[in-house]
This record gives sequence, C-alpha cells and structure tokens, in this order.
Amino acid sequence: MRAETFSGYEGLKLIELPKPAVTKGKVLVRITAAGVTPLDHTILSGKFHGSKAPLVLGNEGAGVVEEGGGTDFPVGSRVMFFGAYGAFEDGTNSEWVAVRKEDLCLIPDNVDDVSAAGIPVAYLTAQVALTLAGFRAGKTVLAPAIGGSIGNAVTQLARALGAKHAMSSTTNHAKAEQAKALGFNEVIDTSLEKLGDGVRRITSGYGADIVIDGIGGEVLSEALGLLALGGSLTTLGYSASRKTTIDVTNLIVPQASIRGLNMFAQPQAAITDAWNVIVSLLKSGAIKPIVAKTFPLVEAVDALRYLIEGRPFGRVVLTI
Repeated sequence: MRAETFSGYEGLKLIELPKPAVTKGKVLVRITAAGVTPLDHTILSGKFHGSKAPLVLGNEGAGVVEEGGGTDFPVGSRVMFFGAYGAFEDGTNSEWVAVRKEDLCLIPDNVDDVSAAGIPVAYLTAQVALTLAGFRAGKTVLAPAIGGSIGNAVTQLARALGAKHAMSSTTNHAKAEQAKALGFNEVIDTSLEKLGDGVRRITSGYGADIVIDGIGGEVLSEALGLLALGGSLTTLGYSASRKTTIDVTNLIVPQASIRGLNMFAQPQAAITDAWNVIVSLLKSGAIKPIVAKTFPLVEAVDALRYLIEGRPFGRVVLTI
C-alpha cells in the first residue's frame, strides 16, 4: 500500500512491487502485521520533513524471518522492528521488507504478532524518553492521553518500573472509564476537572518530576505548569498542534527544563537498552500492548482514518 503522492488519503494505492533483494546486513522479513501511527498521516499529508513520494508507509511491524537472519534471527523467527521504514525508505505496509539486522527484536512467546506490531514505536519512544529524563523508581510521571500510543506506553512503563505516580489524562469520559476498567487508576478526566487540578490532587500538590508529552498544543503549555522542583518536560509529538504559548516562569521558578526527542536521531545503544527493558517487562506481563482494532492491508485508508478521526483507545494494526 504505497503513497503515490502526499495528497491525503486518496494518495494511497495498492500496487505490486518485486520482493526486495537481501543485501549484506539486511534480513528479509515476511510482514504479518504493521502498526498504524500518526506519523503515517503526517507524511501522507505532506507535512513531514525529508520524506519523498512514492513511498510505502509503515514505521513499525512484526513478521517472520525468511532469509539472512543468521544465528541471531534464524529462519522462522518472529520479529518486530522500528526504524526509518515508512519515512525515509519503503515501510511495513507491504508483504515483504528488507530490515537492517540491528533494528530487529525477537517477539516474546507470550505476545502475538498483532500486538507486537504496535509495540516498537510506542514503547521504544516511551522508554528512551523516560531514560533521557532521568527516570528512576519513586519518580512522579505524567504522560497525557491514556488512549494514545505514547501516553499509554509511558504510563505502563513508569508504573512497571516503580514510579510513585504514573499519571495520564483524557478529554473523553468514556475513555476515562475504560482506562479505569483496564487498571489505570491515575487518569485525569479533563471533562470533569482541569489537568492541573488532577495532578495536584493525585500528588498532594507536589507536581510531576517528569512529563512526557506526545500531544503538543495547549496540553504542553498546561503540563509545563505542573512540573515539580527540577522537573523536566519532554516533547515528542504534535497531534494537537505544533504551536503553543508557554509561560517562562513555569521553567524559571522550579528550575525546570524542556527538551525535544527525535527517535530517528537516537544512537543504536539507546534503542538496544530500551528493547532489553521492554522485552523483560513483556515476558513478565508487567506491560501489555492494547490493540483497539485491526484492518486488512487493503483497508489501510480506513485504518488511518479510524486512528486519526476516531481517536480509539489503543493501537490500530494492519494485518498483512
């Protein structure tokens, strides 16, 4: 499913491409499932730097090793991966992808392919962001948007790794109830109370040591005012808006900091360390990916529209 032009949904077309050749350092993976991400929509809308059409979208995926994996990834191994795929080279919305060996991670036996396809971007981003922010057990973390991939992954990881508070939020009362049913007990329903009031209530006025924000816009501005002394906010997404206004005293008074995170710029060692943490927690069941809905590859347009306009709780995944 290739974006022939970056002109919105109508740019996507189902086409036939030859099976990619396996060159040195690459592994041929038969894709079984591909995660659908907001980045797909950004690229398809012509709003992402560096991407060029025509381009097969899909930034993450799961599948089976067919060739070139050596002893680390023998033929038949189930793998998941993330990288420049779907942004700077053809991605996972396809039957076959030649994947750089260092991008691969074996899927734990207790995780199915559909769930695995939605793990790499969300959980790697979340874990790298927490590490860069200096997370350790006992810290208080806020990651807005519990139904979104980053908000959910950060909340799960922080909780599993011993955060004092692992807080999130939602603007939707039904999602707040769904979050509670899934065991997320520190979710602020902003249809009932302001984000700031919720954070102060949960933390008894302390605030957040770490904010990981994948939303942007007014949420970033509001979250910045909730930082504890010496706290930090990491911005890594802009689904609400690329622009916001900040009150500089929210940085000055608590001697707080704000930083950006670009996953495409992370060193391999940081990704490897993140995978090690994630896989261990997946095996123990301490974190569990949530899939909202699956679509067959031919319905990629519907899948992307459902993600962007339906704003589901959990991941949207294409089955190949």
